[in-house]
Amino acid sequence: MSQTLMALAAALPVVAGWSLHTLRLRRRIEAARRDPLSGLWTREPFEERARKALGLRPRAVMVLDLDGFKQINDTYGHAVGDAVIAVTGRRLARWSTFYGGVAGRLGGDEFAASICCYSPQGLREAMDDLAEQLRAPVEFEDHVLWVGFSAGVVPAQRGSGAGELARLMRCADEAMYGAKQTGGGWMAGADNATPAYRTVNGRRDGRRGTSAGHSLEGGSL
Repeated sequence: MSQTLMALAAALPVVAGWSLHTLRLRRRIEAARRDPLSGLWTREPFEERARKALGLRPRAVMVLDLDGFKQINDTYGHAVGDAVIAVTGRRLARWSTFYGGVAGRLGGDEFAASICCYSPQGLREAMDDLAEQLRAPVEFEDHVLWVGFSAGVVPAQRGSGAGELARLMRCADEAMYGAKQTGGGWMAGADNATPAYRTVNGRRDGRRGTSAGHSLEGGSL
């Protein structure tokens, strides 16, 4: 009996050390899957989580661009542009968590989110809340900026499965472009809408990533 207790006591530091190593490894893996600037999930982990959530409860999928982001970089410099991305990331993270969802940075000034959506009225309230948060000024050093945005949001039809995310994001992107063409803000689309714009590499023609070698970084279209 005493030998067993001694063996267990000797093994405890090893087990504790391995558990700590495993925890640190998991944290490093998670950190690598987050965008370092905005703190949001990068595209792949965001889409993984959004796909899983689609089969659990009613959802809405949103795609968002910042308006005039390239001009901010060109006028004030990339440090100010980085601050705008960081603040936007924090605001989107708080908003998506409040509405039972997840948000990600897809690249450049392009973001996406998936939130719970139980009714059209609830979706309007959620999007109006987001608009209010994003329209608050961004303060960085001696700069105070009011940053516009364009967003498209699509409520998923009941019974939408995990394989529907790509189509929902495509429809949300169409609605976002419609909002951008009419002055910004947000616009709701239908998840069964026929695409109004040509698709290249699975994305609306002209979006970042639709041509070979085109960087994800850069301003809004």
